[in-house]
Amino acid sequence: MGKRGAILHNATMNANVHDSIRAVQWHGDHLRLLDQRKLPAHSVWIDCHNASDVTEAIKDLAVRGAPAIGIAAAWGVVLAARGGEPLPAAMAMLRAARPTAVNLMWALDRMKSRLDLGADAAALQAEAQAIQDEDLAANRRMGELGAALITPGSGVMTHCNTGSLATAGFGTALGVIRAGVSAGRIAQVFAGETRPWLQGARLTMWELVNDGIPARLVADSAASHLMKSGAVQWVVVGADRIAANGDTANKIGTYQLAIAARHHGVKFMVVAPSTTVDMATADGDDIEIELREATELLSMSGTRTVVEGAEAWNPVFDVTPAALIDALVTERGVIEHPDQAKMQAVFGG
Repeated sequence: MGKRGAILHNATMNANVHDSIRAVQWHGDHLRLLDQRKLPAHSVWIDCHNASDVTEAIKDLAVRGAPAIGIAAAWGVVLAARGGEPLPAAMAMLRAARPTAVNLMWALDRMKSRLDLGADAAALQAEAQAIQDEDLAANRRMGELGAALITPGSGVMTHCNTGSLATAGFGTALGVIRAGVSAGRIAQVFAGETRPWLQGARLTMWELVNDGIPARLVADSAASHLMKSGAVQWVVVGADRIAANGDTANKIGTYQLAIAARHHGVKFMVVAPSTTVDMATADGDDIEIELREATELLSMSGTRTVVEGAEAWNPVFDVTPAALIDALVTERGVIEHPDQAKMQAVFGG
């Protein structure tokens, strides 16, 4: 084995060390989902036997993350077909589960295309498996591309959860982090807690610690102070929908990180598969932002923490303008400083 071959072999072995989690699993006659509401205290699996079970898991955030939602929905169509459910009604139910993440609609449209060509339950199962396998391959490719942008020894901050829990495996933004750590480019990871569901604290830290990646948790409100200290060179985040001009919807709190990063000279990277790009949406103003129940802000783990009578506003996503994004990474390549022309050159539309 030559020197280059040895380097690639070692990087692959290191990447495998930092990649041990699969949260969406097909078991032949049912779908098994790792319940992300219970982590990190308990590893509880949910068995879904029909499209309704999958819909509820998506609605209730038992499964979350744009790619994982799309994959789960595809398996929901398979379950509906195997159970003799009316498929148009099942797909409409799944489509309505979450409004912002475009991967959900993309996966269902892909399954419908196969159905329109006469696919039976076995063919639909093969299509769902292909969607899942392609996502994992895309994540590994994005990890390689994104990590190459990071100077060795860098500190990286991330937001929400964009890892194996949110995808078929490896992750989008966390895939870049996994690849960057394996290649010696990332020395320290900082994860924001991500209120109100604490996906960063509960899920991202669980993944990072589980896979032996050096990580520190920071309060969401500490992000600007952390950037000012010089400990962070890149903010690396995922996406739930990317508009035709590069505007990006992601977990609430992402926009303020992009603003803080620009002010402090920190680079800002968005990592998402091409299925997250929606060229039919002109810009961020056209992205529907999901609002969830105020009780998610007024309570913690089911216990009221705010005075009775208080009201709350609970948007789940915000939109980061393309002008604040230094690099958009998909499996098709890297787009630096994305705009409408660059997006169209890569994605058409």
